[in-house]
Amino acid sequence: MRLREADIIRRIRETFAGGEALTDDCGAVPQAPPGWTLLVTTDLMESDQHFRLDWHPPELLGRKLLTVNLSDLDASGAVPLGFTLTLAVGAGLDSAWLEAFLRGLAEASRTLKVPVIGGDTVGRPSGLGLGITAFGAARRWLLRSGLRVGDRLYVDQALGRSLRGFRKLQAGLRWDPANPDPELAAHLDPRPNLGLGPRLAEIPEVHACIDLSDGLSKDLRMLAEASELSVVLAAEMDPEQLFGGEDYARCFSSSLAKEELEARLSLALSCVGEVIARKEVPLLIYDGGTLRPLPDQSFDHFAPGTE
Repeated sequence: MRLREADIIRRIRETFAGGEALTDDCGAVPQAPPGWTLLVTTDLMESDQHFRLDWHPPELLGRKLLTVNLSDLDASGAVPLGFTLTLAVGAGLDSAWLEAFLRGLAEASRTLKVPVIGGDTVGRPSGLGLGITAFGAARRWLLRSGLRVGDRLYVDQALGRSLRGFRKLQAGLRWDPANPDPELAAHLDPRPNLGLGPRLAEIPEVHACIDLSDGLSKDLRMLAEASELSVVLAAEMDPEQLFGGEDYARCFSSSLAKEELEARLSLALSCVGEVIARKEVPLLIYDGGTLRPLPDQSFDHFAPGTE
């Protein structure tokens, strides 16, 4: 039996953090504390473009939908305040699948203590469309445009695991909760280091930050272009680290040495590049001792389906 719109709304009200307050057509926009900046971010996920219904366990997809959206706020130095949810549900979607998806999303909203403050549900001929708009507040907003010449660029998580997990799915491996594969987990159930962004914002020598969702090479290019500078990538980076997407690591620039940052954060870091004065291209890498431009081979939202 297919879930009706009223059933979906009732489950959201009963199980989501803040769901009990969803009684009107509009919700109140969260307020930032005095002296803080209110930030907003929006993410869309489409079946057969960003995920496949037959590959992605619904509970994990629900958690991923919220977690990766909050990752953008976190990388900006913000703490989350609330989110809106949009569901476009295809006519053939199994009700048990949708129930499990809502359970996963509700669990994430409660665990992360982020209330739902509004949203909408609509029908569609087939597939599933998901949208979240999340609000957060930053005492200090970590902008992409803050790079400085001489900064080193650091990441807080290993890169390339999500891409390897995606390739395993392409090869026919599927998620087994009794025997979880860590690379499948990196793709299907990413766990960004939420809370690190605001801690980075408290360090004056941290100048810029970005959430690595589209691949290091693309996201570093965006940092460099926003700052009107160039970045030289670490020579030992491999293609999976450079071009794999959906790692959801914090990538940030700082004038501090790696050892001092690790001591302050109690966290292992990897250096992935250095900021230099603007060259003809934003991103370069050493090739046999010679600097050469690095082509952009990372994720393209307008390319054919990813899963």
